[in-house]
Amino acid sequence: MLRRQDDRPRHARYGGRPMGIEILVALMLGSAAAADGLVRPMGRRSLAGLWLGQLLVLGLFGLVLALAGNAPVAALVATGLALALALVSNAKAAVLGEPLLFTDLVLVGAVFRHPQFYLDALKRWQLAALVLGAAGLALGLALTFSPALQPHMEGLVLLGAVLALLAITLRLPRWRDLAPCPDAEADVARHGLLPTLLLHWRRWRQSADPQPCQDGLPAPASAALVIAVQCESFADPADLFGAPELALPGLAAARRQSWAHGGLLVSGFGAYTMRTEYGVIFGRDEADLGFRRFDPYLTALGEASHALPARLARAGWTSLFIHPHDLRFYGRERILPAAGFAELVGPEAFAAPAEGRYVGDAAIADMILARAEAAKGPCLIHAVTIENHGPWPVDQAGSHGSMSSAYLALVRRGDAMLSRLIDGVAALRRPAVLLFYGDHRPSIPGAVMPGGDRRTPYVMLRFGSDGAIVPGPDGAVDRTPADLHRALIAAITA
Repeated sequence: MLRRQDDRPRHARYGGRPMGIEILVALMLGSAAAADGLVRPMGRRSLAGLWLGQLLVLGLFGLVLALAGNAPVAALVATGLALALALVSNAKAAVLGEPLLFTDLVLVGAVFRHPQFYLDALKRWQLAALVLGAAGLALGLALTFSPALQPHMEGLVLLGAVLALLAITLRLPRWRDLAPCPDAEADVARHGLLPTLLLHWRRWRQSADPQPCQDGLPAPASAALVIAVQCESFADPADLFGAPELALPGLAAARRQSWAHGGLLVSGFGAYTMRTEYGVIFGRDEADLGFRRFDPYLTALGEASHALPARLARAGWTSLFIHPHDLRFYGRERILPAAGFAELVGPEAFAAPAEGRYVGDAAIADMILARAEAAKGPCLIHAVTIENHGPWPVDQAGSHGSMSSAYLALVRRGDAMLSRLIDGVAALRRPAVLLFYGDHRPSIPGAVMPGGDRRTPYVMLRFGSDGAIVPGPDGAVDRTPADLHRALIAAITA
């Protein structure tokens, strides 16, 4: 008598071999655990973390089984994803000094819109492995799809059971108290990559918006102007390459004349522009942000009343944001208007760059000064540059050791922008404050690597109604971006 389809052996129904589905799953879980052991920083994984990691891989297996109906393919996909995440996390740690974060997964769409921001950080073999792996995955799923209903349903049941078990596990005391502080490196070393992604996401989901800020700032006695410029990858090459003769002349002159200057204590290296930008605009310390600190723009809409433009608007100011690149990055096109910016000036306002990939600092300086001259009442102009975005090729070792002439050429353009803005604001002859700072240090493999000092320079200058620069009361002071926000308010209201 012929067998019905559902009477076939289990391994046949799932497209597997006679070794059985149990052995297949065991091999998958063991391989995924081995892949997690490769993630840096390495450490002895906790049993609680191992349990979470195994559940997550098993849940992914159930998901792919529900979609494809093929157990070997589902096991291969789950193992491959664990290995791919390990490779990506290690590549990121080597370039940026941080493992993969749960907030990085939100930016997957941006990888396809602007791949140069992300793929340049990968080595050729890593990029080739990811591309071939993705292509192989798509082809394998298409070729091995099973029309039988039962494996799809069993995959759904397994996925539901894993999700229920995860929900129960995370409510138990041993797991409920894991990863209480936002320390990604320590948590990856102790619990593993996948568990840390889950635990940090869960803590982030539990965070709450602060109480709304209702107070404004005092209205200026006369027309006032505030210009803040966040300069892409702006750092002093004398510090980066240990060569005093490479010091930037514009920055040195600005420091001598400044109301305030010093090192900006940014938390990111080589990336995470939005952390510095958020701190200066919104003024909330990373200690208060908790797990929101990794990407504060994800929750910035709930904190909009704390932003400087919003507080200035309550005192009759207008605010303008200038950035010559896609304003959808970090959701700026939604967040910044809510934060009080009355107008956003994006890439469409600039001509195509004559050289390089990005709009130059000189063009942004032209825009800032033109809008400053046209401003009639109290006005804040906040600009974010992009010309000095990496990657920067490294020179062959010379008199200064490993360095990058490409970076030097671009950072000097930022320095020239600073000098031009100082002269331009002085020529306006109106009370003004100019703030200029770097968002993070550059990551230049072989020349500037993570693990050391992360400070970038900042300078703040005050101008009187006659255009003269008003000297400041103090010497160099290191500040966090939130501290710089408060120092800017103090300069505005002084």
